[in-house]
Amino acid sequence: MNTLLSVNNYHYPRGGAEVVFLEHNNLFQAAGWNVVPFAMQHPQNLASPWSDYWVDEIEFGTDYSLIDKLKRVPKTVYSFEARKRIRQLVEKVQPNVAHCHNIYHHISPSILKELKSLGVPCVLTLHDLKIACPAYKMLAHDGICERCKGGALRNVVINKCVKQSSALSALVWFESQLHRLMRTYGDCVDAFVVPSLFYLEKFVEWGWPREKFRYVPNFIDTERLIPEYQPGDAFVYFGRLSEEKGLSTLVQATAKAGVKLKVAGSGPLEAELKHQAADLNAQIEFVGYLSGDNLHEFVRQARAVILPSEWYENAPLSVMEAYGLGKSVIGANVGGIPELIKPGETGEVFEMRSAEDLALRLQHYTTMSDSELANRGRAGRKWMAEEFSAQLYRERITNLYSSFTALQKAEHSDNMIASNKLTSSDLEGKFSYESSVHRKESYSMISSLDIVAGDTGGQRQ
Repeated sequence: MNTLLSVNNYHYPRGGAEVVFLEHNNLFQAAGWNVVPFAMQHPQNLASPWSDYWVDEIEFGTDYSLIDKLKRVPKTVYSFEARKRIRQLVEKVQPNVAHCHNIYHHISPSILKELKSLGVPCVLTLHDLKIACPAYKMLAHDGICERCKGGALRNVVINKCVKQSSALSALVWFESQLHRLMRTYGDCVDAFVVPSLFYLEKFVEWGWPREKFRYVPNFIDTERLIPEYQPGDAFVYFGRLSEEKGLSTLVQATAKAGVKLKVAGSGPLEAELKHQAADLNAQIEFVGYLSGDNLHEFVRQARAVILPSEWYENAPLSVMEAYGLGKSVIGANVGGIPELIKPGETGEVFEMRSAEDLALRLQHYTTMSDSELANRGRAGRKWMAEEFSAQLYRERITNLYSSFTALQKAEHSDNMIASNKLTSSDLEGKFSYESSVHRKESYSMISSLDIVAGDTGGQRQ
């Protein structure tokens, strides 16, 4: 039996990256693999027989004393505990391959050195831009930022890119410089998986060798989503209510177009957006966070789903879920979003930050016939089923693993353990809540480390 060592900071559906991690594990377990997870201890983790090997929790909240927090700071940069624990687990299970997801600051990249020394082939899925940008998102206070391009990482401190905190920004600068000097990623990762071609090209543009990357798009199980092709009368946004999501532009466009909009989600901009909508007399209903069947039903009633992001989105699952539910998508021309939209066939693309251009798209959709909108929804769902299926994802990843190590042949099963399957839409309310409430904002280095550690701003990818 083939054994997969699957690594991620959290072992519960905290956000989009965790959904991909857990679904990935389910897929390979259903295919006959022995899947062994490695994560950080956390009270919300899903049960695992391997949890005794996992690293101690690093979650800087009110339960830790100042001394305890200080003891944990070095682990966020380089964890010797993680190296020791993963060595013990590798010696126990003898994996064919290790596949890592989000490991920064909790488990830390130290495990990559250990896996290399043990001769375990290692794949790292890049859910964000961390290996290039110390602050994860190439996003600063003044918008999209590539000031660190060429190795000038000091800009993360100069511009206080992390929570506008000099201390936190200095910490991530040090961490990034250390792992660059140690060549942790360049020497210890056999292949980087990127879910969008945009990210692949961006990393290459920043000097990473193209041959290290493999494009493997995210997947969606359309059979689990019940579509509704008949369009409603209101447009829909669902996701985190934060600045990089372009929601101020969406509110302006809604007012200009004179259309109805419904917003599901929560986040730091919620109150501000409500005030803006009232000031502009925009027809916007904020319904709060939704999850699971409630969120699916909310999307099914949409005329179209809007994704107005103003940062380098990777491969947002929200677009794929909208298609799976039979809805067309209008998205900003930034990051990996345009790769998931076929203009005139499954949706439309508009100029990022342009309320005028988005308003024109919204007005066009209000005059479009219901049958044409239904056809766009059908085309999107068909595209997902044909090119973004779970089966194709598993085949692509298996082929990648096979390029590093000999694998035993196993009969693939299409029983995806439905009772354990998760989608990012199931988590929307929970993730938005945790991002804005559970991980309380603070501007000291010690009390805010949990915000730095792996927070991609509610990215659903």
